[in-house]
Amino acid sequence: MNTNKITVIGSIIVIILIISIPTIYKVVDMHQKNLYRVVEEKIIEKAKECYYTNVCKGPNITLEELYQNNYLEEMSNPVTKEVYNKNSYVKVEGNTFAFIVEE
Repeated sequence: MNTNKITVIGSIIVIILIISIPTIYKVVDMHQKNLYRVVEEKIIEKAKECYYTNVCKGPNITLEELYQNNYLEEMSNPVTKEVYNKNSYVKVEGNTFAFIVEE
């Protein structure tokens, strides 16, 4: 009788772990992706503002340009907390803006 209880409890624990570990991983991964997306959108938004007011010119708007023109304060990677390289830039192609991270 005692081994049946141990087997049932052990099985329940294993089932809970099988379900919870991938779920926790997925939640953390989605959270990190959302953090990156929010920072990227903020940088792109400020680059658009700078570009459309004709303060920033050219196909590549660097973070350094945005810092110098007071469009942004120093930005960092939301997960690693490392400051983005000032040579990272927003690439402008027509009406499309994409943030490119330089190492």
